[in-house]
Amino acid sequence: MNVYIRELAGELGRRGHSVDIYTRAHDPREAQIVELGKGARLIHLEAGEVEDIHKLVVYSYLDEFACSLENFRKRHGLEYDLIHSHYWLSGWVGRRIKDWWQVPHITMFHTLGAVKNAIGVGEDDPELRLQTERELATGCDSIIAATEAEKEQLVGYYNAPGEAIRVIPCGVNLDLFQPVDREMARQHLGFDGGSIALFVGRIEPLKGIDRLLTAMTYLHKKEKVRLVVVGGDEQSQPELERLQSLAHDLNIQDSVAFAGMVRQEELPQYYSAADVCIIPSYYESFGLVALESLACGTPVVATRVGGIESVVSQDKTGYVVRDNNPHHLADKIAELLSKPDSRAETAAAARAAVARFSWVNIAEEIVEQYEAVLRDCATR
Repeated sequence: MNVYIRELAGELGRRGHSVDIYTRAHDPREAQIVELGKGARLIHLEAGEVEDIHKLVVYSYLDEFACSLENFRKRHGLEYDLIHSHYWLSGWVGRRIKDWWQVPHITMFHTLGAVKNAIGVGEDDPELRLQTERELATGCDSIIAATEAEKEQLVGYYNAPGEAIRVIPCGVNLDLFQPVDREMARQHLGFDGGSIALFVGRIEPLKGIDRLLTAMTYLHKKEKVRLVVVGGDEQSQPELERLQSLAHDLNIQDSVAFAGMVRQEELPQYYSAADVCIIPSYYESFGLVALESLACGTPVVATRVGGIESVVSQDKTGYVVRDNNPHHLADKIAELLSKPDSRAETAAAARAAVARFSWVNIAEEIVEQYEAVLRDCATR
């Protein structure tokens, strides 16, 4: 979500729009205002102690955050044409300041608590989140959904009006995510020979990493494969320790590297070093990792989640499996690794397949929706 917001703001700024991104201050070393490029800036506002806190604790500070935002706006003489909120917590604030400013409010959920609870993997999200999402789904001026499936979920779980939902996929930075020579990338990262499978994402049960670890045991019966897991922060430490323990129990600990959090600018090296990128998730709102991997020319094996089927071309740029059964994952990973001679052809097809997801194209659709909502509100 952070990547989405930053990339969209940057592209809108390049188009001549002015975008202010408001977020809660959590690090005292950060400046209050950070320029992100032409026309786009990030603004940190104090709400509670300036430190990292759990997202549910953030809820108790939303009213304070909204007031800090309004005070900042008045102090600097700012006026806004519309509000675009992201995630349910920001949506709560967006709904509040919409009433103050009398401007349209567009929201994007990125993930839905009701869907996560229905899947039943990991901890359930509280009713507080579900109720807030329900109120947002029926009370904002427009919703941007990343996939048709998400639109259906919004209507089915939250009774959102279908006519208020615009489906616009996520984008990818094609300037950043480009193929790097594989051997140079491996040398840069200190990887030795052999096949490399890659996972990139949050370390949480919904990502299905434990299923991928089990799949690795089947792969090792066929050939030597190293799995590199990128992602993780302090809040994901318990899940990370569980996965490390599982790798040990499966006796594959020497073939699994947990790389931790990696800067966005460094990710193309990892994608390019890998032979395949795996997305074993139970749930994705879209599947941005698939776009990034394909933009770097690396094929993908993924479960049928989010917008994966609109991104991955079966048997051309990877494989989409019906679920994250370890046998299904292992079979398709092995099938990709058995065709090293087609790497160059696959890389070219993969890069071409994601060209339509450039932020230039995605921002164009977003702006169209902004303008449509502004016109509609003006005529009410």
